[in-house]
Amino acid sequence: MSSTPDVSVVIPTLSRPDLVTRAVRGALAQTVENIEVIVVVDGPDDETRSVLAAITDTRLRVIGLPESGGAPNARNTGVAAARAPWVALLDDDDEWLAHKLEVQLDLAKNARVPLPIVASRLINRTPRAEFVIPRRLPSAGEPLSEYLTVRRGLFHGDGFIQTSTIMAPTELLRRVPFDPSVPRMQELDWTLRATSHDDVELFFADEPLVLFHQDEDRPRITLSTPWERQLEWLRRSRPLFTPRAYAAVTMSVVSSMAAPTRSTRVFGTLLREARQHGRPSTLDYLTFLQIWLIPPQLRHTVRDRVLKRRGHSNAAGQPTPADGVGASTTGRTGAAGQQR
Repeated sequence: MSSTPDVSVVIPTLSRPDLVTRAVRGALAQTVENIEVIVVVDGPDDETRSVLAAITDTRLRVIGLPESGGAPNARNTGVAAARAPWVALLDDDDEWLAHKLEVQLDLAKNARVPLPIVASRLINRTPRAEFVIPRRLPSAGEPLSEYLTVRRGLFHGDGFIQTSTIMAPTELLRRVPFDPSVPRMQELDWTLRATSHDDVELFFADEPLVLFHQDEDRPRITLSTPWERQLEWLRRSRPLFTPRAYAAVTMSVVSSMAAPTRSTRVFGTLLREARQHGRPSTLDYLTFLQIWLIPPQLRHTVRDRVLKRRGHSNAAGQPTPADGVGASTTGRTGAAGQQR
């Protein structure tokens, strides 16, 4: 075993000892053995520290923070402590397939840019269904913001990126850290900021390498995030989006957060935002209306039935993916335990 690991795995967590133990054991079972696993416990949490102390693998390192600063801050702390040239991010309630890092390192070796980001498809497991996402990989010349946000169906998007799929150079994650002020869609924010640099490009492994547990009954702070904060983030991030992508995020993600207000004023505010600064399509308008008119639980049920009717496999012979725009519009945004 080399004194310098090939990959540093960074896992933020708080108050979910059983889940983080599963994530850690899956990371330690990778076919790439020369790794370190850095768990950042985001605040006082004696139970999590205790269960991690019972794992005797010397490749595990635990960093405890004196108070909770949120998932992005915990990730940045782990990246700062990383000793490897690559960092792979893992959320505490997700799992990796055993060859995940091996596949990504092979892709990275063949990349023709100095700082490649390597993501992958994933298996999205919800209480009602199991799908593979993203539905497709980016097309040549397609703007990344549009790939990750623009819908091609009322109940689903084609593009997707999630934290647990991301492996990136440590240098890049230090140059472009996660932003602790971003309330939701932290992967999308980070990916668009990182790929705005000329020496960075995003690559995808075609096969699913992550098991993404989207337990919609699990309490998550992100579901209660005020829509105003998300709109503030979107407005200051507008240079990262094409007009088409800006409209899509406004009328899907921000609207899904604001719709429970049932406020005609908020409805009008978001519609004006999309029209003034974006370029909405007919599908964006239809998505906007169904988000405001159909209750979320019914919308999720209809979505799954629609996708199942289309068949259980896509062109690659994989299960059809569930709803999602970019970095998840359903509330689970790839944050640490306290952020779900």
